[in-house]
Amino acid sequence: MRRFLLATCLMGLTVPAHAETPSPVKIAELSARLYAMGVEAGDPLLILSAARLRKALAPVAADRAAVDGVVGEGTPLSWEEMLASAAGLAGEDETLMGLIEDAKAEATKGVASGPVYNIGSLGNGKGDTYPPIEFRGGEYAEVYVEAKASVNLNLTVYDDKGRLVCSDTDISHIAYCGWTPASAGSFTLKVDNKGPAAAAYALMTN
Repeated sequence: MRRFLLATCLMGLTVPAHAETPSPVKIAELSARLYAMGVEAGDPLLILSAARLRKALAPVAADRAAVDGVVGEGTPLSWEEMLASAAGLAGEDETLMGLIEDAKAEATKGVASGPVYNIGSLGNGKGDTYPPIEFRGGEYAEVYVEAKASVNLNLTVYDDKGRLVCSDTDISHIAYCGWTPASAGSFTLKVDNKGPAAAAYALMTN
C-alpha cells in the first residue's frame, strides 16, 4: 500500500496545476519516472504502476529528424518491457505475478491521440538540433525526451528569436518542457547527451 501511495503522490506532484488530467506526453514522463524509481528500488509494484500508465498511451511515429542527426531505431520504452522487468523482480511471488498477468490482459484503453515521437541517437557529449516545430498560441505545449540507457539528457527550447523558452538540465535520462506560447509560432528543440555513454532516445511532443 505504501508503494501505491508513493506512486499516486508522485503523479499528483508532477502534473501541471492547470491540467485536470495528465496529457499523453505527461503520462509518458510520469511512467518513465515511476519505472526508474521502481528499478532503482527493486520494487516490482512501482514498475507495475509505470507499465499500466504507459499502456494507456498510443504513441505515433513521426518522420522528423534532427538537422544532420542520426536517426535511431526502435520505439520508446514499452509497457511490455516494463512488465518484463517487474516479472524479473517478482520472482516466485504468486500474488505479484498474478497482478502482472492481469496487467498484460487488461484491454488497452489508449488515448484518442497519443504523443508524436521519433527516435534519435547521440554519442557521449553530442547534441541534436531539430528544425523549427510549430505550436499553437494559447495552448499548452509539451516536449519530452527519454533514453532507455543510464545517460544524462538535457532538453532546451528556443523561440523564433532565439530566446530560451524552457529547459530541463537535471542529471537524468528523462527531460520534460512545458509552456504556453503567447501566439502561434515555431520553436527549436535541442537535445544534448551529457554522458557517460552513447544512447538512443525518444523525443515526444503533443
